[in-house]
Amino acid sequence: MFIKAVVFALFLGVFAFAFAQTGSRMKPNQTFPPAYWPLEKSQPIVDKTQTIKLAPDLSQLSADERKAVAKLLEVGKIFQSIYEDQRHQQGLSSYRDLMQLAKSTGPTVAMTDLLTLYRLFQGPIATTLENKREPFLPVDPVVPGKNMYPWGVKKEEIESFVAAHPEKRDEIMGSRTVVRTANSLNADKDLAMLHKYPVLDTLHPGLRAELETIQGGKASPRGAMPLMRQGFYAVPYSVAYADELMKAHGLLNEAAAALQKDDEEFARYLRNRARDLLSDDYESGDAAWVTGHFKNLNAQIGSYETYDDELYGVKTFFAFSLLATRQQETAALRQAMKGLQALEDSLPYDRHKRIREDIPVGVYDVIADFGQARGGNTATILPNESYLARRYGRTILLRANIMREPNIFEGTSRNFAAAVGEDQAKELTSDGNFYRTLWHEVGHYLGVDRTKDGRDLDQALLDDASALEEMKADLVSLFVAEALRKQGYYTDAQLRSVYAGGILRVLQNNKPRRDQPYNTMQLMQWNFFLENGLLTFENGKLRIHYDKYHAVVGKLLQKVLEVQYAGDKAAADHFIDEYTTWKEDLHGVIAKNIREQSRYRFRLFKYAALAE
Repeated sequence: MFIKAVVFALFLGVFAFAFAQTGSRMKPNQTFPPAYWPLEKSQPIVDKTQTIKLAPDLSQLSADERKAVAKLLEVGKIFQSIYEDQRHQQGLSSYRDLMQLAKSTGPTVAMTDLLTLYRLFQGPIATTLENKREPFLPVDPVVPGKNMYPWGVKKEEIESFVAAHPEKRDEIMGSRTVVRTANSLNADKDLAMLHKYPVLDTLHPGLRAELETIQGGKASPRGAMPLMRQGFYAVPYSVAYADELMKAHGLLNEAAAALQKDDEEFARYLRNRARDLLSDDYESGDAAWVTGHFKNLNAQIGSYETYDDELYGVKTFFAFSLLATRQQETAALRQAMKGLQALEDSLPYDRHKRIREDIPVGVYDVIADFGQARGGNTATILPNESYLARRYGRTILLRANIMREPNIFEGTSRNFAAAVGEDQAKELTSDGNFYRTLWHEVGHYLGVDRTKDGRDLDQALLDDASALEEMKADLVSLFVAEALRKQGYYTDAQLRSVYAGGILRVLQNNKPRRDQPYNTMQLMQWNFFLENGLLTFENGKLRIHYDKYHAVVGKLLQKVLEVQYAGDKAAADHFIDEYTTWKEDLHGVIAKNIREQSRYRFRLFKYAALAE
């Protein structure tokens, strides 16, 4: 399965060659079997899709570093396959069927569109121009738990089981486990992986005994396991995706061997992360990653973010980013980032924490992204687990060739002008977006990271956690901007640009769905800013009142920190509901303005390193 991405790239290459050779002989339309989208449904989305190709200069890499890059790209392809499987139970099979159909249809426009949609949405579910999710291939509609729980399972079923078997809660709600219905068929498949790879049996003591109990239909030593829909168990990712992760383990070690002479610390990180993928405990790899001093390459490897889990918001999804370091920019930025403890102490809450001030931050060019990281991701701060952040800190990865891509900035500038008018839109610059994004990532590191009773935020707030955490980070980036200006970090123009970027951030071109954490928290900020006079709606446009900026942002940040610290899921639900109102005569007007001037709604990223 991990060679799927290569096959896809080659197939598109064949299509492009055929089109170039035959010109108008390429059929404009095609009759497909039922449930495959015809051209009239796919083409409007493709027409609104901007293709961005990332081709960073890698001439500084040594021959051995290039060998390592080739191995790491293969790992990325494996992760891409796992990610597509995580998101839909028919994701991989629908792709194979699509490729088979493509062989019979030839290079038609309609088929090319379907292949583009699969690549764009990383699976068989498209987001329409009306922000609805619909299958464009003959597959089941998407479900909140994706393929990380029994397909279509209801929360009530899992809650009932966990209430009866509280000792199972940690494994069922684990961030790197797949939940299965407890029956002998599932147990047989998982036991087969332990037999095939004895190292997994060794690294996960007790799992074999549990699976054998389920296989035999006997009572589990850790609680009764009825053979019915209400019975569940969980297996670690290393068992659920054993074939793929064993292959990734080997490739990571081969990459480490190639890098041993040129970059020993990066090689050590790769070996640690290879073991992590089999143990499902990321501490050794994260410690090596956060504290390491790498040379020309860096990589985000593993499953971290929970955005795709709409059932509970706890399951992490696989991502891989291979990055080339911008050495001079990285050195300058690290020198500039001083005094984080003072900024933490300035935040509007009372329970300040001691933090590590030497956060490793780097400026990079994306060589290739895979899985959850693909799609224009501008920056990352990891790891997410609070205990790891306390022990080792966190690392910030800024993707400069995305953040400063001129075609992307030109499009966002037009969106901003459509919402606020040309005069205020002039205050937005690419530098402002860069710094706002940087301090958004720092914002994840500051502020509340555990509830008052010591729980992790993801476990306490579940599907609300991501939206509130992203909003906190947004607001921290804006709140500390005034202090950074006083320190001379920002000029007046840069401060105004950061503030303008904060407003651009909240604007929506469609009413968000509640299962979209980013869009949800952006709408919340938009409404709060309107309620408190930072924004006003005048003659069909928004107007920014910069004199109110710091106070209003501080007021909302205080609310967010209070909700996070309380760890009350019902209170978090109420807070989100309160500020997600959508009014067609206000939000709808701005959204329509943005849509009408937007040439593109989606971006498809391609990578020279993958010969795309």
